[in-house]
Amino acid sequence: MDSRDNDRILQSPRPSVSDIARWTDTYFLRTKDTVGRFGDKRVTYAIFMRRPVVSAPRLAVEWLQGVARERGFEVEVDLLHTEGRWIGAGEPILYITGPLYHLVDLETLLLMKLGPACVAAYNAFTMCADLPKVAFLAMDARHCAGTEMAEIMAYAASVGSARAKRKVGAVGFVGNATDATAHYFGRSAGMGTMPHALIGYAGSTVRAAEMFHETFPDQNLTVLVDYFGREVTDSLEVCRRLPHLAEEGRLSMRIDTPGGRFIEGLDPPGSYAVLERHVPAAIRGYRDETQLRYLIGTGVSAAAIFHLRDALDAAGFDKVKIVASSGFSPAKCRIMAEAQAPIDVIGTGSYLPERWTETYATADIIEYDGEKRVKVGREFLFRK
Repeated sequence: MDSRDNDRILQSPRPSVSDIARWTDTYFLRTKDTVGRFGDKRVTYAIFMRRPVVSAPRLAVEWLQGVARERGFEVEVDLLHTEGRWIGAGEPILYITGPLYHLVDLETLLLMKLGPACVAAYNAFTMCADLPKVAFLAMDARHCAGTEMAEIMAYAASVGSARAKRKVGAVGFVGNATDATAHYFGRSAGMGTMPHALIGYAGSTVRAAEMFHETFPDQNLTVLVDYFGREVTDSLEVCRRLPHLAEEGRLSMRIDTPGGRFIEGLDPPGSYAVLERHVPAAIRGYRDETQLRYLIGTGVSAAAIFHLRDALDAAGFDKVKIVASSGFSPAKCRIMAEAQAPIDVIGTGSYLPERWTETYATADIIEYDGEKRVKVGREFLFRK
């Protein structure tokens, strides 16, 4: 592969129309050739998923319509569940009607773009709805298998967020980490201040904060405070070094404490004590090991967030915000909601589907030249 090939890949995050034959399943290509020899038929596809999801069809439909324009054929899309709507397991999401010859080789790529987006949108919705007062930042790109997936996941987060805003008045996702997909969140650029690498480069958390502020004096500042295992100490030192930002509400502390240790100043007994003071009911009921870890365990637990909030407030920095990251999946967000953890912003890419088998969308042809016909067992897909 030479440099020109690399440039083409970087500039083309999704297969072009000319690439479809290379990426689709071979049996569809052979079906296309057979149909071309014996005569075309007008068909209707029903597309569905086997689990409840939130409808996120735009990228798939736009791609399909773009292929139709380039190939010069007509396609009808009957979207039964508009973007952001709830879809039950097995319910058709949309019907697609057009010439079999031109549609048959598109199924593989179409399903790639639909199923994962719908599951991710469902996850993003539940997270935002469970924590309606928390702002979310999409940080999924590093977890994606390529730029096309990154676009699909960012789009899905925006769809789930919009549903949560509509249904429960949630703050939802306010932005993301990359420029390429910022437009899905109504922004022209990605958001974020510093990775752990800047802390290591600067040699101290305070110095990294100073350097960033000197470089970007007009930007709000979010400081990572777990690099040296001094989440509380370094948070307070940064606040004292930049008191004007703290007083103006332009300073945030981000905790990303790894799961191998507790936040500074906590251990299991101390974590229980923190929750006993703030939300005793949170640890009264039955909890499995994962839920307990989210509440009082290592890493970024509910107890850790309360502990940092207490320290900031006691020092007079009540306007400083807390940004939490590290594995904030739908399950973790649900526990944080039950614990009423004082989080202002969550940075997460953990709305990505955990079980990839659940993202598989399925397409079946249900009509051939107007005659209803589908394999036995899929009659539920017929138009009502």
